[in-house]
Amino acid sequence: MKKSGSQESQSPSHLIDARIKELGDWRGKLLSRLRTLVKEADPEVVEEWKWRGVPVWSHDGLICTGETYKNVVKMTFAKGAALNDPSGLFNSSLDGNTRRAIDFHEGEKIDEEALKTLVRAAVTRNKPTA
Repeated sequence: MKKSGSQESQSPSHLIDARIKELGDWRGKLLSRLRTLVKEADPEVVEEWKWRGVPVWSHDGLICTGETYKNVVKMTFAKGAALNDPSGLFNSSLDGNTRRAIDFHEGEKIDEEALKTLVRAAVTRNKPTA
């Protein structure tokens, strides 16, 4: 990503906007849609920018990331192994004890309701216990 001024002085939301625009292809459109779905699932979500350019969504802890690669947009759920996934969205990073991911390829349809349910489950999982 090209730097226009210090990235540290820009809000995470602005940096995510810039990444989406910079991609300029199906990956940017998909990342934008995934971002919208995360925000719809949890209107109180906090956007962050970590690890030198990875969009992150948090609420009482990390929910998921939105990574972009040449042939895939990957949503990695920090505590995905502990989440119920009745729709079978997780299709990547299945061997680990903690995280799980969803790889989206160009042209694939998103099960939007199932994804929002998964995001809400991750938010619930992060809630502090009394």
